[in-house]
Amino acid sequence: MLLTYPTLLILFLLSEFILETTSDLLNLGRLDGQIPEEFIGLYDSDQYSKSIAYQKDGTLFQLFVRSTQFILLAGFIFWGGFNLIDQWARGFHLSSILTGVLFAGILSSLKLITQLPFSIYHTFYLEARYGFNKTTVQTFISDLIKGIILGGLLGGFIFSGLIYFFEYTGDQAWLYAWMALSLFQLILLYIAPAVIMPLFNRFTPLPEGGLKQAIESYAKTRNFQLSGIFTMDSSKRSTKGNAFFTGLGRFRKLVFFDTLLTQQSQEELVAILAHEIGHFERKHIQKSILLSVITSGFLFYSFKFFINHPVVFEAFSLENSSIYAGLVFTGIVYGPILRVFSIFTNMISRKHEFEADSFAEKTYGKPEVLISALKKLSVDHLSHLNPHPLKVALDYSHPPILERIKALRSSKL
Repeated sequence: MLLTYPTLLILFLLSEFILETTSDLLNLGRLDGQIPEEFIGLYDSDQYSKSIAYQKDGTLFQLFVRSTQFILLAGFIFWGGFNLIDQWARGFHLSSILTGVLFAGILSSLKLITQLPFSIYHTFYLEARYGFNKTTVQTFISDLIKGIILGGLLGGFIFSGLIYFFEYTGDQAWLYAWMALSLFQLILLYIAPAVIMPLFNRFTPLPEGGLKQAIESYAKTRNFQLSGIFTMDSSKRSTKGNAFFTGLGRFRKLVFFDTLLTQQSQEELVAILAHEIGHFERKHIQKSILLSVITSGFLFYSFKFFINHPVVFEAFSLENSSIYAGLVFTGIVYGPILRVFSIFTNMISRKHEFEADSFAEKTYGKPEVLISALKKLSVDHLSHLNPHPLKVALDYSHPPILERIKALRSSKL
């Protein structure tokens, strides 16, 4: 008996599930009770056992989530769930764009509903169990509502535009859609720090004092312009610390999680800053943006070969073909392909991290300070110290901590 197209589709999506599950299981096998030499003194036996338990619980939870979501998606495909929603959306006799937005909106809502219990469990049980969670119920609900509204507005606008281009601009639709989306994403890079991010967090200028002077002094040695240095109230959600730049060009702002300021010394914070500046001076930001634009261009170009193909709609058990459904389905089918492609993009990202470490080591001249900062971040996050190579290839945009330490010590980056 020949396999049906829905069955073939499910088997194809299963390949991604198997790859990710294999990666997680292999990664679990790399956990052991022996503290790496570099972390002796930072971890005692109880703390290290806690980090191993956190990694195990987190991985098993992700395995359960992934399994549940795959079963739901496979069932939805096999029993014609997409077709039921499409017929319901068509019943309002709206324009193709509004019907498409309604179709995608219902699918997004169903996905949110199925993910919400897992998000609640992860936040209020798993993260709380290991002392990370600081999110209140009020903050969780507020974030959820804001995310739904923002996602609906931005997602609806983008999806409407894609439907328009592929319906009304002919053979060059992929090119117009690609150019428009790339431009929109670049605009978001500028407006997000000022408009979107403040919806979720409060940003406070770093007070005058030794830390601010040290940061500005180092930045001045690199002729690196900052439009401001801020702290973000991340402690209202988690104890985990981090730092990042937001904005581009003369609008660049340095943001420290307020939790990071209590976890790191002044020298360590400047070393972290030096690493982040390294990304700019080595033009990693521009390279990452260019890679993203090229990748999306390839995807949009290939859309025109699949978006109206009858096999795509038959695989999802859809009775009527449409541009909007073709966009949704092509995006789902591309999941496993993009997952494999992420091996390449993660490899580039890890290379960039090594280069930024090297930049910080050469310009700040205190590799042991940066090493100390990285170690503290790993301990504070209860990170996996010896991840499996397959897990690293698939999911690590940053090199494993022990590899970064070895590279910094060798000065051969």
